[in-house]
Amino acid sequence: MNMSTPKIICRAFPQNLFEALHSDGLHPVLARVFAARGIQSPMQLKSELSSLVPFDRLKNSAQMAQILADAIAAKKRLLIIADYDADGATACAVGMRALREFGALVDYLVPNRFEYGYGLTPEIVQLAARTKRPDILITVDNGIAAVEGVAEASRLGMATLVTDHHLPGAELPQAACIVNPNQPGCEFPSKNLAGVGVMFYVMLALRAELRARRAFEDRAEPNLSRLLDLVALGTVADVVKLDHNNRILVSQGMKRMREGKAQAGIQALFRAAGRDPLRASTYDLAFMLGPRLNAAGRLDDMSLGIECLLSDSEESASAMARQLDALNRERRDIEAGMQQEALAVLERIEVHDSVSLCLFDPEWHPGVVGLLASRIKDKFHRPVFAFAPAGDDEIKGSGRAIPGLHLRDALDLIAKHYPGLILKFGGHAAAAGLTIRRDDFERFSLALEETTATLVSPSDLERVIETDGALAAADMQIELARLLEKEVWGQGFPHPSFNSDFTVENQRVVGEKHLKLRLSLSGRAFDAMLFFHSNPLPERILAVYRLAVNEYNGAQSLQLNIEHWQPAA
Repeated sequence: MNMSTPKIICRAFPQNLFEALHSDGLHPVLARVFAARGIQSPMQLKSELSSLVPFDRLKNSAQMAQILADAIAAKKRLLIIADYDADGATACAVGMRALREFGALVDYLVPNRFEYGYGLTPEIVQLAARTKRPDILITVDNGIAAVEGVAEASRLGMATLVTDHHLPGAELPQAACIVNPNQPGCEFPSKNLAGVGVMFYVMLALRAELRARRAFEDRAEPNLSRLLDLVALGTVADVVKLDHNNRILVSQGMKRMREGKAQAGIQALFRAAGRDPLRASTYDLAFMLGPRLNAAGRLDDMSLGIECLLSDSEESASAMARQLDALNRERRDIEAGMQQEALAVLERIEVHDSVSLCLFDPEWHPGVVGLLASRIKDKFHRPVFAFAPAGDDEIKGSGRAIPGLHLRDALDLIAKHYPGLILKFGGHAAAAGLTIRRDDFERFSLALEETTATLVSPSDLERVIETDGALAAADMQIELARLLEKEVWGQGFPHPSFNSDFTVENQRVVGEKHLKLRLSLSGRAFDAMLFFHSNPLPERILAVYRLAVNEYNGAQSLQLNIEHWQPAA
């Protein structure tokens, strides 16, 4: 096993952009941070809903709205086919809540990942036909690759409407209508909409269609902004790039949370996580609420998560959130055991000799291999696939990529060069999944290594930590931490981190596994935390850290949360 010291580099920023943003009234550190993320003008920081890209630029949204409006008028039965992650759950909740308000007869079905796998398969279509008897199927966060599933629905007399954001394959399903910003011919400028964002846009188009049909003359027009907390949660939890359009959706959703206007289920998830929705941040959505919602799909049945998001009862939502919290604790225990086993295997391997890693254990849980792949990828900075049994002598793998590698494209190349090796696959640039035969694990490992070697450079395999440079001690104030906490950060728009050399004045272990530190810089002392590390640090360290607001006994103070450290030069 080999782990090299990462290279720390500071994000460059154009001086003219910094000056323009600073002169517009932004805090100088924020101006520097935004300039380094390519913000050209204060207009790109605006988060009003009026700044959203109009829904009519999303290909087929008007056509789908017409089909849905006709279906509502004809009292046809609609059935949402959801996905079993947080994006799919929130997209389903957005569709269910909006369509009910529009007067639709609508229900949902979410595949159990262990029985039916991902997406609109022929088997889930048959189950829908037997148990729900819908006229129209509506996919959320899936469907763009469901060629066979859509064909089966047509055979059984059901029309299919596909709403998805995943990259399409060579063949599109023969659905009645497809809305996906990444489908051929769609000129929607924000290609990074999550599944929940696509569904929200379709509901905007449907409201406009119903408005044109004068459907709201005798009743109140639904306020779709009430669903933005769901959109924010699904968008952040799905780790899509937070371009300007997505930042508006997330910002507006968090605004509702901070105003105490979140759905009962989201408020219950905050309580279960021990977090305050009135101080909601993207950190809460990504690392507190998202994992609890995802735990249902990973270990059990995502219908529990969807029902939590659909509940308007504080008591009922709280009970379900507690169940989700318990599932998340179980998921963490399973993942920790799997990670120990994986690291034990890697101890016997010189990781730096490989450009990729493939891991399989017949005892691993199929709902947790994606998280395991993510943890191992972060630790060794290599693309990783982790596999678990899938029955019938097959295994399912979940993969995570490093920057510079498009994982779905890599699988596509393997499928072309090794026909029959991959039974099915799909995904994004950063994450992908596939099914292979158990006996083909070694063959796939070699194929991944060979293919990855042609797609990445040696510099791609060097772990790099990007920071926003050093902060002057005078700038390290709780007021700046509060400003940073209020902004929208995430994939493609990373949370600011800084690096400095510190003297370690004091250190002690708290909670048996974390280091509480007292650090000094330029004559000032700062409280700091190094989570999940209990070994003592040297007297001088180079630390990469974030500014955070620590709340204890009702009092707030500045805290530095250390993300990486190494001995100071």
